[in-house]
Amino acid sequence: MYLQPHHLRVIERLKETFQDDPRYLALLVGGSLVKGWGGENSDVDVMFIATDEEYARCVASGQRWYYNTEMCDYPGGYVDGKFFHLQFLRDVAQKGSEPARAAFTNVFAVFSHLPELDDLLKQIPVYQEAEREEKMLAFYSQVQMLNWFVGEAEQKQSTYLMAHATSEMVFYASRLVLAYNRILYPYHKWLMQAVENAPEKPENFLELCEKLLTQGSVANARALWECITNFREWNISYEHGLVRFMQDTEWNWLDNRAPLQDW
Repeated sequence: MYLQPHHLRVIERLKETFQDDPRYLALLVGGSLVKGWGGENSDVDVMFIATDEEYARCVASGQRWYYNTEMCDYPGGYVDGKFFHLQFLRDVAQKGSEPARAAFTNVFAVFSHLPELDDLLKQIPVYQEAEREEKMLAFYSQVQMLNWFVGEAEQKQSTYLMAHATSEMVFYASRLVLAYNRILYPYHKWLMQAVENAPEKPENFLELCEKLLTQGSVANARALWECITNFREWNISYEHGLVRFMQDTEWNWLDNRAPLQDW
């Protein structure tokens, strides 16, 4: 965690303000500070667990966000919050996506009137082992085909396709590394930080990603592709990867599945 005294003062003010408010059953602190990725001027991210009645009112009025600068006494500081209800936490624990689960990593309660809260907070930020093999298959297949798309972009001199294919190739290669390490994907903002923290990854992986992003080319895409394929035996044929790519990018609507990026 990276909670400095000025952050703790804000948290104490939040507790004093909301602990006895009957609209709220709990107040949680999360975000970059509790993950250890924050800085001196980082905002304080919070989650309000509202009563069902208050949550319904928030939804009806469109008031789903909390923003406050007055509680902060440090430069650039602010409180940034979201409103949930208890069922949301139960749903995340049961079927949450990786970004939804990752948002609860190291989260702690400022106050709580919910007996089951501690158990729920332990269940949420857990990598789902039953999904791992399918995810690695899907992510590997994306990297395989995006490597081909980089070649198409270079041949057609398409700036758009090159930007899209290179960023997506880095994204899915990174998702593959995280899945291999059983690390939850924390969404784009902290993706590369999570990959950097992964204990097992291909040699020079981050450097190769950066080079492809800044210098999109067939040669740099091939270098990233080779570092992935040489890292371990993935047991996925080219034909299998091609079919899986089409299944996840062109045909996912048939099963009403969420886009692969959101897994």
